[in-house]
Amino acid sequence: MPETSEKTYADFWFDPLCPWAWMTSRWMLEVEKVRPVEVRWHVMSLAVLNENRLDELPEGYAEMLSRAWGPVRVCVAAEQEHGNDVLGPLYTAIGTRVHPGGRELDREVLVEALKETGLPVSLADAADTDAYDVALRASHEEGIGLVGQEVGTPVIAVPAADGGRTAFFGPVVTPAPKGEAAGRLWDGTLLVAATPGFFEIKRTRDVEPIFD
Repeated sequence: MPETSEKTYADFWFDPLCPWAWMTSRWMLEVEKVRPVEVRWHVMSLAVLNENRLDELPEGYAEMLSRAWGPVRVCVAAEQEHGNDVLGPLYTAIGTRVHPGGRELDREVLVEALKETGLPVSLADAADTDAYDVALRASHEEGIGLVGQEVGTPVIAVPAADGGRTAFFGPVVTPAPKGEAAGRLWDGTLLVAATPGFFEIKRTRDVEPIFD
């Protein structure tokens, strides 16, 4: 483990519908245990990201995006009404039911997650209104603006040596590394992300997300 004890804040943008963002988020919770890192959670939206290119997407994916507005609206409503600290626990409560739990991300799941995190179930009504869409789009644009439009969720940003932020999409990994393995992946990710001119390492995924 690196010797420094100075805490790093990692800003993490997620869409609760995305299983790969879920895997990365579980890795980040492991990173918090083995590195001086604290995650700050933010919402981004696959629906917003793809709203102007629905005709180019496979039919099944486009249909999925039609259901993507509600959950992110509820997350943003919770953050706006009750502060950023509720966002991480709410994401975990939703994602645990949907990803390892295998349930559809519907109103019932949202209500259960709100109850679990001590939030008013009336926040579930935000799924069917655009009342929080200005805040949703602002949160989304803050994250995607750091990495560009050609990526998806998650986006992670950390302080850079020049006083700005180093941001990257991913890493896309399954299963989520645990313990010191999570720390080593974090160290390597920061190393390549901070390398001038470095943009991408990629290979074709040949497994689905492995939940545990």
